[in-house]
Amino acid sequence: MRKGELTRAAILDVALELSSRDGLEGLTIGLLADRMNMSKSGVFAHFGSREDLQLEVVKLYHHRFEQEVFFPSVREPRGLPRLQSMFDRWLARVSVEIASGCIYISGAVEYDDRPGPIREELVKMVQDWQDALRRAARQAVEVGHLRADADAEQLVYEMYGLILALHHDARFLRNAGAVDRARRGFERLIENYRNPIPPQGTPAH
Repeated sequence: MRKGELTRAAILDVALELSSRDGLEGLTIGLLADRMNMSKSGVFAHFGSREDLQLEVVKLYHHRFEQEVFFPSVREPRGLPRLQSMFDRWLARVSVEIASGCIYISGAVEYDDRPGPIREELVKMVQDWQDALRRAARQAVEVGHLRADADAEQLVYEMYGLILALHHDARFLRNAGAVDRARRGFERLIENYRNPIPPQGTPAH
């Protein structure tokens, strides 16, 4: 990478850290310039506007989410192994973000009624992730790991609810044990949908 690209990447790293802590709307060019020991004009030279910077932060967050959660999971076999990996890796990431903050969750609060390109980008990313979860759930039905009447929409809705409850209880209420409760909730959810007659070659649970 050239020097300018390295500087831009470093600015985005710090901007993501600040946005996770203070929210995307709490991200200012002045604060970022202070953290980077740069002038405001120096930061602006890499991003045309504050909104452009915020959009790049959202895209960086999404890229890292895909690298840590999505791509490793889709290498797992279709069915429950893949769905389980998606939830486990998602849970692990949110567990770390209890201290730092989650852009998807904080962004939903900041931009739920604020139209514009940042909201559109956040909505698309969350919808893409939910679509991936629904595909994995439907595949688990197709291969026979889950019952034929399992409702993928409802399953993903409840999975998302577990993650939101974890973030709320652990980050806001500071409740110990929230991660274990989320994990047990997912296990109970899967048991509710599990096929009592496993597919051929699959050991019974």
